[in-house]
Amino acid sequence: MKIFPKHIRTAATLAVAAMACALSSCHDIEEYEETPRGTFEQLWTILDEHYCFFEQKGVDWNDVHRRYAPRIADDMSQQELFGVCSDMLNELRDGHTNLVTPFATSYYRRWWSDYPQNFNRRLVQEYYFNFNYRTAGGIDYGLLPQNVGYMYYSNFSSPVGESNLDNILAYLATADGLIIDVRDNGGGSMTNVETIVSRFISERILAGTICHKTGPGHGDFSEPYAYYYSPAEAGRIMWFKPVVVLTNRSTFSAANNFVSVMKSLPQVKIVGATTGGGSGMPFSSELTNGWGVRFSASPVRDPEGRLTEFGVDPTEGCAVDLDPQAALGGTDTMLDFAVAILTK
Repeated sequence: MKIFPKHIRTAATLAVAAMACALSSCHDIEEYEETPRGTFEQLWTILDEHYCFFEQKGVDWNDVHRRYAPRIADDMSQQELFGVCSDMLNELRDGHTNLVTPFATSYYRRWWSDYPQNFNRRLVQEYYFNFNYRTAGGIDYGLLPQNVGYMYYSNFSSPVGESNLDNILAYLATADGLIIDVRDNGGGSMTNVETIVSRFISERILAGTICHKTGPGHGDFSEPYAYYYSPAEAGRIMWFKPVVVLTNRSTFSAANNFVSVMKSLPQVKIVGATTGGGSGMPFSSELTNGWGVRFSASPVRDPEGRLTEFGVDPTEGCAVDLDPQAALGGTDTMLDFAVAILTK
C-alpha cells in the first residue's frame, strides 16, 4: 500500500480526482447486471480504462478478454467466478492488483515467489547481535563489531517518528558507515519514506514524478508532476557518512520507492538483489455485486524519470545473493558484503 506525503499530495489528489471523475459522474456510466457475465465485463472494463501499465507489461487486454470471456457461465458459482477473474488479473503480473471478495482476495505472487528470498531475520538477530539490539519506531538497530551501524525496517506501515530517528542516529553516530536493511519490506506509507530520506539530504531534491489517467485510452496520461523531498527541520540529527541500502526481491511498493530515491544520493550504494517493483499508485473501485478491485492507476517514476515497476537494480558491482550454505553456519553473505563496502 502507498500513502503519499504532503509533497506528493497535490499530484496524488489530482490523480485520485481524475480517477474518481472517470469512474463516476463525469461521463455516462454503463450499468452492469449483478450476474457472472455482468461482473466479468465490469471488471474487465474498469481495468481497460484505468490500469496504467498495459504497454510496459506487454499485455493485449483485448486478447485477454477474448480468452477469458468464454470461461464465464450464467450458472457458475461465486467461487468459480472469482477464480476466472483472478486468473485474468494475474495476466497483469502486478502485485498491486487485487480482487477483494468476502471469501478471498486475489494476489499475484510470482513477482517474488520465483526468486530467492535472500533474507533471514533471525540470522541477523542471533549471529550478528546475539539478540542484543534495540527497536524504535518499527526499526531494529545496533552497532556491528566493525563499527558499522545497522538499521532494519521491516514495513513502511510501521510509524517512525522524528524523535525515533533522532535517537537511532544519535546512538549510531560514532559508526563509520550505516546499513539500512529493507529486505522483505513490502511497503506501506510514503510519508515514512520521506521522513527517513530527509535525514540523508542537505538540500531539497527531486524525489520523482507521478502521472494520472486523463482518458480511457491506454496511453491517455497527464504530463508528469514532480514531487520533492526536503532535509529534516533544523535541530534534527542528520547522516551524511556512507550508507548501504540492502535489498531483495521482496522489497516492494513504498520500499521500492525508498530504494529508488536513496539510489540517487551520492553517499549511498544499493546492495543485494533487484527489488520487487510496484511503482504504480493503487486505486480502488467497487463492482455492482459488492466486490472490490484495487489496481495500479498512476505511474510513479524515479528522480531520473525511470519507471521502477519492475524493480530497482543494485549499484553496479553490488549485486549479491544470500548463500544458503553460509547461512546455515550463521553468515549473511549480503550483510557481510555491505559491511565490507563500508569498511574499505
